[in-house]
Amino acid sequence: MRRRSASLLAALAALVAAGPVSAQQQPVIRVNVNLVRVIATVKTQAGELVGALHKEDFQVFDNGVPQEIAVFERQTDQPLSVALMVDTSGSTAKELKYELDSASRFLKALLSEGNSGDMVALYNFNWQITRNNYFTHSYTSLANSLKTLHGEAGTSLYDAIYLAARDLEDREGRKVMIIVTDGGDTTSAKTLKEALEAAQLADAVIYPLVVMPITNDAGRNIGGENALKFMADGTGGRAFLPTVGPELDRAFTEIIDELRTQYLLGFYPKNVPLTQERFHKLEVKVSRPDLRVSARNGYYGEAEGANHTPDARISVTPEGSRKKRQEK
Repeated sequence: MRRRSASLLAALAALVAAGPVSAQQQPVIRVNVNLVRVIATVKTQAGELVGALHKEDFQVFDNGVPQEIAVFERQTDQPLSVALMVDTSGSTAKELKYELDSASRFLKALLSEGNSGDMVALYNFNWQITRNNYFTHSYTSLANSLKTLHGEAGTSLYDAIYLAARDLEDREGRKVMIIVTDGGDTTSAKTLKEALEAAQLADAVIYPLVVMPITNDAGRNIGGENALKFMADGTGGRAFLPTVGPELDRAFTEIIDELRTQYLLGFYPKNVPLTQERFHKLEVKVSRPDLRVSARNGYYGEAEGANHTPDARISVTPEGSRKKRQEK
């Protein structure tokens, strides 16, 4: 204890002798002890999945600063927590039965072939959000809930993403949102930015499946499609634009293949300049120029002087709907 006290006194004396710090000196450097996890998918130019790379094949940059990869898993066996979110707004009524049939086949394949720790939570959203099943490995329970869904009213897509992200945030392992919808948001309290931030805070990868009953541009919600693609790109996921039937089944199969052929990269941020922005830009590269990598484009850390308060505008209860509460 005496030796430690003497060392501290010596360090303080050295600081005093050095005098005040000049404003012209280099910015403060953040040393963060929190592990940042990045899920990456690597493909060839032809779109074929690549699952045999090594840690040395990857580079990770935090705000442009190269980072040391401290955790690496290839074809990770970490359990999945999947939030399956089904749009049940009025515009989906015509195609909903076929979408639910495909979703049921997806769940059966996911839960029967994967890790015994894989769990799925089922949500449906129209003007309100319902959590039909909390995270479970029971295909029967999820399939029974799918049979009860029907279409009505508006689309609270961003609220649904925000609330599912809150459910995912404290879960261990890999976290995924799969959204089956036909377009954009019409009735949410949350914005696109807030929904994406919630997903990134939860470390969740978003896979939107925008079902295309209309294949020409006229009459399509192009803005909604672009928003969903933006969220997929921001979290390292991928947007699909299938029609119902075989194309939708194929999209679900491709998602399963990607989830089984992923890399987990983890690093402890070092030498990253402290800024006023909470959002850190991430870039993941691979050494081979013939490959392309998909990973989230950033993460949120604490900014200097940030003061965050819990959001109280919307909530969801098990087997319940969204409820708005007046902000105080």
